[in-house]
Amino acid sequence: MTHTLSETGADVQAPAPAPGSSAGGGYFRFVLRRLGTSLVTLFGITLVSFGLGVLVPLRPETANLSQQALSNPEAVAAFREKFGLDLPIWEQYLRYLGGLFRGDLGISQQTGQPIAADLAKYAPATLELVLWATVLSVLIGVSLGIVAAYARNRWPDHLARVVSLIGVSLPTYWLALIGSTFFFRQLGWLPGSGRLDASATPPPRVTGFMTVDTLLAGDVHAWGSAVAHLILPAMILALSNLGMVLRFTRSAVLDGLNTDAVKAARVKGLPGRRVLMRYAVRSASSPIITVTALSFGFLLAATVYVEQIFAWGGLGQYAYRSATNLDVTAITGISVVIAVIFLAVNFIADLLASAFDPRIRLQ
Repeated sequence: MTHTLSETGADVQAPAPAPGSSAGGGYFRFVLRRLGTSLVTLFGITLVSFGLGVLVPLRPETANLSQQALSNPEAVAAFREKFGLDLPIWEQYLRYLGGLFRGDLGISQQTGQPIAADLAKYAPATLELVLWATVLSVLIGVSLGIVAAYARNRWPDHLARVVSLIGVSLPTYWLALIGSTFFFRQLGWLPGSGRLDASATPPPRVTGFMTVDTLLAGDVHAWGSAVAHLILPAMILALSNLGMVLRFTRSAVLDGLNTDAVKAARVKGLPGRRVLMRYAVRSASSPIITVTALSFGFLLAATVYVEQIFAWGGLGQYAYRSATNLDVTAITGISVVIAVIFLAVNFIADLLASAFDPRIRLQ
């Protein structure tokens, strides 16, 4: 059902679609269309990431074997045979795709372990950091965006624009370095590296989220340490994404304030804040869902810099080590896993956005 404004200014429901209409079928077709697009995108990502790995000018054995082993042709040949590097490129790709269907991402050249096992070990740390950073950036960014739109061209709007400009302009790695130097080395307010104090006992691994596992273990000291270690890197990531969320929300709410429903509500004399929250923000709900999904994807990529500086021990650090060691198989596996997470988040966001705004299905 859709909501319209009656002559009295009340929010009333429009008639539901008649029986036999194609509303349900249209939504089902929309879901299939988005699912198909996601699968095609995922296939393209596997092709591009594998191709980039092949085009790397340096050979993987150069980064992983010692000088003595590199001087031994038999050792080099054994290394290439072990990781399938002696096969034709097309056969390597088909072999990789076959492994993906079986959930096999290959063997890491740097750790010697299955990449799927490595990712299962490191992924929870990254997801914990990115989820908290997304929550912070969306809560703060959406709130400031709504205030900026409501107070357009007044001082709250100008202040929000300055905050947005700072968030968009400053590089993530620079923010991480400044934050670590100021809050850890100079003030000593927050921990500078790791996920837990050396004096705290690591909890049994249940979810991989340190803040959750310490609670499940009933260790208050360890939980406090986990939260303290999470604050600085999460705030740095949130600040790097805050500008995008703020600007996106401000624009969406301003569009909502210019709709006919809002204009009619103002003519009827409804309070400004009620009009803002009940009509303008409601109409902006779909774009806000979209920017939340975009924020998650952006932070998932930006966490590489933050994890390296704060020694977080997640996918970002694993990806950095894989890149410096030319572990092509691991880099490709990380790319695919991050792509799957990003596509899944965007798929869910599209479904939620279409539920709030049925016009998206028609687009």
